[in-house]
Amino acid sequence: MEAPAETLTDDVIVLRRWAPEQLDTLAAVAGDSAAHIGAWLIWASNGYGTEEAAEFLETTARNWAEGKTYDFAIVAGGEVAGGTGMIVQPDGIEIGYWLSRHHTGRGVATRAARLLIAEAFRLGAAEVLIRHDEKNVASGAVPARLGFTMTGAETVEPPLAPACTGVNRIWRLKRP
Repeated sequence: MEAPAETLTDDVIVLRRWAPEQLDTLAAVAGDSAAHIGAWLIWASNGYGTEEAAEFLETTARNWAEGKTYDFAIVAGGEVAGGTGMIVQPDGIEIGYWLSRHHTGRGVATRAARLLIAEAFRLGAAEVLIRHDEKNVASGAVPARLGFTMTGAETVEPPLAPACTGVNRIWRLKRP
């Protein structure tokens, strides 16, 4: 599968491939929202700073080059609002998203997911998947709005983020 475009937009938000020069921005945005996103995402559950951001940017660059994952900054209103990405699976693409505490409830995650879905299907993916903890209602609202079907649940092994139950809902959207 070819790599996705490095920039995707719907004229309201922009998804832009994370770049090394965004180190301070990523650390600031994720760090400021660590309590908010850390409740659901283990990588932010103990805070988030420059060291974590540098490690992420290095890993995402390597994974992009290897065709494993494709991570993007979500830019809304000219500022980084969160992150989103695509994980290459054998028969499709899994997407995920997180938003800063200042950008929730505005449809930003839904717009980002819609852009990734279109790109995944353009690249030939047979289906797109979204997984989220069963208690993360906000994350679950995104696939529900976009026409996904909840196809099951899976047990997640610890360590878990503090608010997580250890059961993920699995949503699928088949290629039209």
